[in-house]
Amino acid sequence: MVHYLLIVLTAILVNNIVFAQFLGICPFLGVSKKIDTAVGMAGAVAFVMTLATLVTSLIYTLVLVPLGIKFLDTIAFILVIAALVQMVEIILKKVSPALYQALGVYLPLITTNCTILGVAIYVIKQDMPLLESVVYAISTALGYGLALVLFAGIREQLAMTKLPKGMEGTPVALVVAGLLALAFMGFSGVGQ
Repeated sequence: MVHYLLIVLTAILVNNIVFAQFLGICPFLGVSKKIDTAVGMAGAVAFVMTLATLVTSLIYTLVLVPLGIKFLDTIAFILVIAALVQMVEIILKKVSPALYQALGVYLPLITTNCTILGVAIYVIKQDMPLLESVVYAISTALGYGLALVLFAGIREQLAMTKLPKGMEGTPVALVVAGLLALAFMGFSGVGQ
């Protein structure tokens, strides 16, 4: 139990996928202008990341390894992730058209979101058991969502303030992202 708690804390705070591993920066910057859009994207990424990690782990263990074609893991994982994103897109279109519209072009970008592929490959390279892989994927998705929502909240507040002309938009967003990364570095001793 303690082992899984350490996996959760480490994935969310210590090795946050955005602030420590620098994966998923494009959607992190692109979808973080409003909190509700950030929450929707975090939910979609969490669903796809968890399911993708589960499916890719099974495919790797049950198909690629027995057939001796482990070298095809990245291609197989990309295909699985693309199929899962299509499924999420269809579900969102039916269940929540407003969220589907709000996510717009960023929903298909989940397919190329390197956090999802990164987690799928990481759990394979670390030789994690299936349950541990799923816990890690869920925790990483929670860490990604936390980073996205925190950043979106700060950006919403900054939109209401008067900034110097040269700091408006992307420059202040990058400064805030850097400060958040420094704040998350404060957790670097946890779990060791």
